[in-house]
Amino acid sequence: MMDMTGRNGADFAEGSAERFDFDHAHFDRSHGSLADRAFLQERINAASSALLSHQREDGHWCFEFEADATIPAEYALLVHYLGEEPNLEREAKIATYLRRIQGEHGGWPLFHKGEFDMSASVKAYFALKMIGDDIDAPHMVRAREAILSRGGAEMANVFTRILLALFGVVTWRAVPVMPVEIMHLPRWFPFHMSKVSYWARTVMVPLFVLGALKPVAKNPRRVSVDELFHTNPKKVGPRPRAEGQSRAWYTFFAGVDACLRVVDPMLPKRSRKSAIGKAVTFVKERLNGEDGLGAIFPAMANSVMMYEALGVPENDPDRAIARYSIEKLLFETENEVYCQPCVSPVWDTGLAAHALLETGGEAEREAAQRGLEWLKPLQVLDVKGDWADQKPDVRPGGWAFQYANPHYPDVDDTAVVALALDRAAHLPGSHADSEQSVARAKEWVSGLQSKNGGWGAFDADNTCYYLNNIPFSDHGALLDPPTVDVSARCVSMLAQLGEKPDTNATMKRGIDYILSEQEKDGSWFGRWGSNYIYGTWSALCALNAAGVAHESAAMRRAVAWLVSIQNEDGGWGEDGSSYKLDYKGYEKSPSTASQTSWALLGLMAAGEVDNPAVKRGIAWLVANQNEAGTWKEERHNAPGFPRVFYLIYHGYSKYFPLWALARYRNLTSGNRAPVMHGM
Repeated sequence: MMDMTGRNGADFAEGSAERFDFDHAHFDRSHGSLADRAFLQERINAASSALLSHQREDGHWCFEFEADATIPAEYALLVHYLGEEPNLEREAKIATYLRRIQGEHGGWPLFHKGEFDMSASVKAYFALKMIGDDIDAPHMVRAREAILSRGGAEMANVFTRILLALFGVVTWRAVPVMPVEIMHLPRWFPFHMSKVSYWARTVMVPLFVLGALKPVAKNPRRVSVDELFHTNPKKVGPRPRAEGQSRAWYTFFAGVDACLRVVDPMLPKRSRKSAIGKAVTFVKERLNGEDGLGAIFPAMANSVMMYEALGVPENDPDRAIARYSIEKLLFETENEVYCQPCVSPVWDTGLAAHALLETGGEAEREAAQRGLEWLKPLQVLDVKGDWADQKPDVRPGGWAFQYANPHYPDVDDTAVVALALDRAAHLPGSHADSEQSVARAKEWVSGLQSKNGGWGAFDADNTCYYLNNIPFSDHGALLDPPTVDVSARCVSMLAQLGEKPDTNATMKRGIDYILSEQEKDGSWFGRWGSNYIYGTWSALCALNAAGVAHESAAMRRAVAWLVSIQNEDGGWGEDGSSYKLDYKGYEKSPSTASQTSWALLGLMAAGEVDNPAVKRGIAWLVANQNEAGTWKEERHNAPGFPRVFYLIYHGYSKYFPLWALARYRNLTSGNRAPVMHGM
């Protein structure tokens, strides 16, 4: 191992565009030579130094977590909804950010260089106008023309319509009726809060109260956006059926919506008051301190507006902490500010630990262990969250994605953390005491398996698909059904912990689910990372860990697919448009560090370390590493909700490439043993 104290790159500014001149062909020809292995180790050291430099004093990592224009726009508008005195410097920085990410088409996309999105564009335009941008400024003219040329703000989605209704731009007739009396419905009813996802639950419950009270924003500047409509916005009616919604189901639910519009004003006041009380109780129980309701911005913002509508004073402890939780999501640089949709410390720390454990130096192992020690007390052991509605007999034992979110631990995070804890505990000379933590995680994850053998992210059997056809669900993201990527992580965990499919029925059903979900072209869909590359990497790691033969048909098809989509430059990339409903194949995109790393880790898990595609991918990573030891990655690399909301995990370009380079070094040293870990 090279000296860990004097690595190159630690003093350079992160994000530098400089990269190393590297001869790909020479790397292929001299694979395994001492000179090139030393250079590879130098690049690993630089990447490791960069990752270590981001570790917080208490041992954890938390990288910035960026979405699109919608969240910072909604933050800016929330300040004016509440009638607060705005921070003018912060507003100016938000405006700078929104102007920078405006697309060439004039509007705002959902992901980097993506197509125009109506709702993101309406919100961004509204926010810029609220902040003070002249509507005759060139960028505002371009935005307005782009919106009007595509049907106008009449075409915005339901959540945008709710925001416009709250500001009095449109009437509540433009919004589906979701009466707060839903809080009274029994569990057997076709619509019940336990039947929708955690994010839908936390977002919708305070919205029910807002829909019942129909407050109007204070909006001291009296800003409106009538000019974005082709018709009088006060006459805008319900939104038409969304793409992907069943015509028959939508027609039925639209009829229900029409009936509710008639009935809603006649509902007994006592029942309404009681339902509002239940909604407030739901929010209060899950308010989650300074980490906020559900620890996600939309729910947190809705909770503050709910308290405002109810007349709760600003200094009330619940309202005050709900408002403060939103401020903690702001990410500020010298020139810009944006609001994060949430924060990702548990996910970042777990994955950074994996990368460092793979790297294997003394400093890396020590840092990984510090991160894991920080994680251990965050395991939720004493709260039966909403997941218990489906699995009441399962003991808690999961980790949340954020600093705190005890009602909503995350299956994926839990598996990743358990895998890292187990790996660290088995290092030579380790004194880590993680056995109980890992056992409880295994128990909880196993208990949340769905009936089809897969796992969802937060709940079991959250599969009432008909609910995606209600008018409110034009985003198509009301549910949390099992997905291959989450299921693969669970199988990987069980396999690494020594379970076998012939003796563990849970594991066997998980493997069968993964195999049944393989696409015809050999790939797997990736719900929580972009997209088929992410899903295929996850599945290959699980199948390898579970002992599926590398020569199996499923593995061979997946390997062939990954090799076939490699870019000419040696890397891999996949566009966010691959989530479109009419999927006809992989959507090519410029190579990125994270997607290249996933492809490499997947191929190596399938026993392909000597495949020329792997050598070319490693060469791409080395050639595109900057002087800071990191990789520049501007493209969104994960969906929050496919086709609706996308994310940039800024940590992905810090730990996944390091992980891939270190694994390649490890597998090409000595006796070529297969990948021995779940991830």
